[in-house]
Amino acid sequence: MFVKILFLVLFFGVMLWVGWYYRTTAKSVDDFVIGGREVGPWLTAFSYGTSYFSAVVFIGYAGQFGWKYGISATWAGIGNALIGSMLAWVILGRRIRLMTQHYDAATMPEFFGYRFDSDALRIAASAITFIFLIPYTASLYNGLSRLFGLAFNIDYVWCIVLMAVLTAIYVIAGGYMATAMNDFIQGIIMIFGIVAVVWAVLQANGGFMTALDTLSHVNDPEVSSQAGAFTSFFGPDPINLLGVILLTSLGTWGLPQMVGKFYAIKDEAAINKGMVISTIFAFLVAGGSYFLGGFGRLYSNAIDIATDGYDAIVPSMVAGLPNLLIALIVILVLSASMSTLSALVLTSSSTLTLDFLKGYIIKKMDNKQQVLWIRGLIVVFIAISAILAIFQYRSNVTFIAQLMGISWGALAGAFLGPLIWSLYSKRTTAAGCWASFIFSVVVMIANILVPQIFPTLLKSPINCGVFCMLMSLIIVPIVSLFTKAPSQKNVDAAFAAYEQKVVVSAKDDLGRSQSS
Repeated sequence: MFVKILFLVLFFGVMLWVGWYYRTTAKSVDDFVIGGREVGPWLTAFSYGTSYFSAVVFIGYAGQFGWKYGISATWAGIGNALIGSMLAWVILGRRIRLMTQHYDAATMPEFFGYRFDSDALRIAASAITFIFLIPYTASLYNGLSRLFGLAFNIDYVWCIVLMAVLTAIYVIAGGYMATAMNDFIQGIIMIFGIVAVVWAVLQANGGFMTALDTLSHVNDPEVSSQAGAFTSFFGPDPINLLGVILLTSLGTWGLPQMVGKFYAIKDEAAINKGMVISTIFAFLVAGGSYFLGGFGRLYSNAIDIATDGYDAIVPSMVAGLPNLLIALIVILVLSASMSTLSALVLTSSSTLTLDFLKGYIIKKMDNKQQVLWIRGLIVVFIAISAILAIFQYRSNVTFIAQLMGISWGALAGAFLGPLIWSLYSKRTTAAGCWASFIFSVVVMIANILVPQIFPTLLKSPINCGVFCMLMSLIIVPIVSLFTKAPSQKNVDAAFAAYEQKVVVSAKDDLGRSQSS
């Protein structure tokens, strides 16, 4: 117990010290929200990765999809690395950085408002972000209860309160830079933690080959009649597995808290290095988590899915490990949760301040007041998320858990198409964005309220979220094609950001070959 408490004290102490250290760097809105656009590759990449993977992935998704799909669930981690990380940096990183700097935009709704010269679109994007990030934020506390009960035997409520208070302190004190530095530290913990856990669990089951052989003899007629289904290349249900891969990989391209990381990139070199670092991080953390979950059925004797749920799988897998390793796992899950929580509350508070309050509710708001409002709303958002998590824990209201499940699909579905097309197409219109917003929000809400109206494949919130994302990419250009073209002046101003001439060294661009 002493070692476990010592780990926690050291962890929280470092987090608070980082917040205090960066307190002087968060004076302006740009500094507080996007680090003054001067963040290097390592901090940006780790901030992207730790915001991507939370306790929801390590405890919830790894357990649930590992149980359903076996070792093939690892494909989700590979998809997260290649699509959710590498391709996101390649396709979005540079263009988002250039165009948001051109507009001096610090949030996604602010970008949409400037790009399409529409205050209404900006407010709508802000409302969608606010509404759907709150349940997503509350879900981050899920999965911690069993681990804290296992390690400390204390009430989960105290875990929620402690995590919420400490996250609020360092985010409010140091803003984006404190969050980025803590993300870097937490990311290192996550890498070492997941490697150690995977190794320990495999060793506890006789090593990799023995564990794989044992898993190959596990059969579940309700899932598949195929022998060795849980060790097969694509698993027992490749169609639904593909849905998981697309939602958790392509979905990040439309999430405000993820896209916001590209606003802060320092320079060209940071994009190239950050892409590589972020991809490797995702391979290790996401790939390791889903790979670990793939062996969950080896613990079926200790778990009753009907009563314990999927969240019990990973805690059951680590329950028999040495106390020192359990302490490391607790810090791992705390790191994953706090890093994502800090990104979400900073995104929520900044968009509500800059895109809703400023200029609309409060007509005049100087830079100092904006930062003050953002800090105040961070407290509000963290308090709401903590209260929701405690309420769900005490009352076991399933509706809240379901609402959390549609958050990712609604956000990514609403914003993916508008963001991609606005960065690449001059013909994209505000009407196309509105169509994507309305379609995705309505469909995802209907999916939770009246799932019986959907075909079997789309009754799953995961598959429904993927459907909304893919439709968003189709709806935006089609509606844009049949609606009034945007102002040529506004379009030229937007794409002028790509045409600015810059001077680079020969090592970055070989230039025209010389011939003698």
